[in-house]
Amino acid sequence: MERRSFLKTAGLGAAGVAAAPFVSTASAQETITWNMVTSWPKNFPALGTGANDLAERIERMSGGRMKVRVHGAGEMVPAMEVFDAVSQGTAEMGHSASYYWRGKVAASQFFTAVPFGMTTTETNAWLYNGGGQELWDELYAGHNLKPFAVGNTGTQMAGWFKKEINSLEDMQGLKLRLPGLAGEAMSGIGVTTLTIPGSEIFTSLQTGVLDAADWVGPYNDLAFGLHQVADFYYTSAWNEPSAILEGTVNLDAWNALPDDLKAIVTEAARASNLAMISEFAFRNAEALDALVNEHGVQLRAFPDDVISALHESSEQVLQKQVDSDEASARIYESYRNFQAQVRKFSDVGEFAYLKARDNVLS
Repeated sequence: MERRSFLKTAGLGAAGVAAAPFVSTASAQETITWNMVTSWPKNFPALGTGANDLAERIERMSGGRMKVRVHGAGEMVPAMEVFDAVSQGTAEMGHSASYYWRGKVAASQFFTAVPFGMTTTETNAWLYNGGGQELWDELYAGHNLKPFAVGNTGTQMAGWFKKEINSLEDMQGLKLRLPGLAGEAMSGIGVTTLTIPGSEIFTSLQTGVLDAADWVGPYNDLAFGLHQVADFYYTSAWNEPSAILEGTVNLDAWNALPDDLKAIVTEAARASNLAMISEFAFRNAEALDALVNEHGVQLRAFPDDVISALHESSEQVLQKQVDSDEASARIYESYRNFQAQVRKFSDVGEFAYLKARDNVLS
């Protein structure tokens, strides 16, 4: 029943609310009320509740001076219209994922996930310490937006498949839901990729519109009941080794805030980012156990020839992206250089430890 409710809510369309000009905030005694539109079903685990968490933190930290009303996908605007709604002032805030806006801002994809890119820890280091946030601010300023990282799903799964994949040949002609740069890379190895809202995945798999689908990870995938319509669950998370959840604020509304409320929104976003990472780390482990041991899901890893082909295709997609878009070139240069730098310690630190732990605990 909960899954049906999610599907129904997120599938609804909605007419945009007429934008009104923002005016400068007044005294500290006045209450500022904002609307936040999201790409997620209302109260959907981690993603939808992450939007609620951000709104609640802003209200608590501001002592009630600032309130944010959260709207699920379809309640105020459709899931895939969050970017435009916030940019145009229909709502003051948005909660979504930046790679959904590839058709509007090509370089936005680097602020969700990069195939074979950085881990969550590395990505946060780039945003907070490596100049990533400044590049994101610059990119979005031209669209009247102020962006924030407001969560991260961590390492995602490679997706649900109706049939087992034993070789690259088995991938040919499949219809797969996969957005962003990874979707383009999948297209390069003979897969037809689609970008559709998460709320439509279950029905699309059930009716044959899709043969396979990427969503997030065990926690969210279990909530949508995807194990009921596909038997094989693939790891080898080449596609989204880290996936940033994007918070956006209309730039006019942002500039109208006093400095202390700007600081509160900024720190609330940082806190919500950490909270979501921690939640996924726990809930994914819990849900994966349920999927495998209670529901009989077949856990698999992509064959080596599929991973090799995806890496080659990803490199081609990324090169094409930077060759065709100056902003993408600048952002990816920063991303790539930071990854090369931080990887030196990641390999001898966390990665080396995880290998050692597996050797003694397996």
